[in-house]
Amino acid sequence: MPRLTPANREARRADIVAAARRCFSRDGFHQTSMPDIAAEAGVSTGAPYRYFASKEEIILEIARQAFRSVFDPVIDAAEGVGGTTIAGIADLVDLAVQPMHQETAGATPTSVAELFRCAVQTWGELLRHPQLRAEAVSGFDEVRNTLSAALRRGQETGRVSAAIDPEGAARVTIALIHGILLQWVAFGLEDIRGLAEQVRTLLAR
Repeated sequence: MPRLTPANREARRADIVAAARRCFSRDGFHQTSMPDIAAEAGVSTGAPYRYFASKEEIILEIARQAFRSVFDPVIDAAEGVGGTTIAGIADLVDLAVQPMHQETAGATPTSVAELFRCAVQTWGELLRHPQLRAEAVSGFDEVRNTLSAALRRGQETGRVSAAIDPEGAARVTIALIHGILLQWVAFGLEDIRGLAEQVRTLLAR
């Protein structure tokens, strides 16, 4: 049997992650087995174990994908030299929910809805999975620290009121992003762009 090239191995791994994402999104983490994932991917029962030691490792990979898709653009934008403003916070919230805009427009090759349904399930897993919790806390702290630093730079330039607590405002910003994500996944939110505009209006006032 010919050896798989590195590119083929990476493609096979991605196929298994995509199959797991579909299964988790449809049936949940605990109702999905590794044989279920293999069947969804169209590979042998043992094939997923060549890439992942356990189902939990796949859950971690999908959780990382969801985090990066939402918060990497926010981190990149907030690291601008001049800092941010309160109005700029609304821009960051809108930037974070851009993948949801793409899903509603049907213009994304990877199902964002599946990815974020998995992300919402992951929040419950934080209570029982130490490694997942540790990674989530590390990611949360990175975003919080980046946002609070951007607000402090805004205060230094006079663009953000000194009455604002950068740490608290950073946490509120993350809460807004999480809240929009939860409403979209679980509570039938369709007008994501309209809700982001409401955030902009509230912050402007």
